Amino acid sequence: MTTVYCTHLDAPVGRLLLTADADGALTSLSVPGQKGGRTVQDGWRPDPGPFRAAADQLAAYFAGELEEFRLPLRASGTGFRQRVWAALDEVPYGATATYGEIAARIGAPRAAVRAVGGAIGANPLLIVRPCHRVIGASGAMTGYAGGLERKIWLLTLEGALP
Repeated sequence: MTTVYCTHLDAPVGRLLLTADADGALTSLSVPGQKGGRTVQDGWRPDPGPFRAAADQLAAYFAGELEEFRLPLRASGTGFRQRVWAALDEVPYGATATYGEIAARIGAPRAAVRAVGGAIGANPLLIVRPCHRVIGASGAMTGYAGGLERKIWLLTLEGALP
């Protein structure tokens, strides 16, 4: 059986649930009420040890002192999802990108925008893999698995919204 470590961290956006694999790579970050978010499972090992760097970096991020996370991440997903998630990592702090721009970055046709949106919605690493920076083509605050109020809060923290 694969070892899964977990811990909770209090944050301005709610109590975060973090999971990591046996190597200490972060495998998920969920927020309360998240669509598709993880919940603690039997057999998971509660242990804050593997999460010290993540806790420090998240605290600095929420304090406005960190713009880029430097953490080992390991999310499982299809090749397509992995490419979309890698494109999310390229959207800088304080900026936004549209679903169409993400599709273009991975070489997907315009018709793939809906599939790109699905992959973004399946991102298991909220905040550290910045899916909150993706907006609608019109600039609209479109869906966010963590809730639109959190998306707006995060974008405001980063200076992408007034």
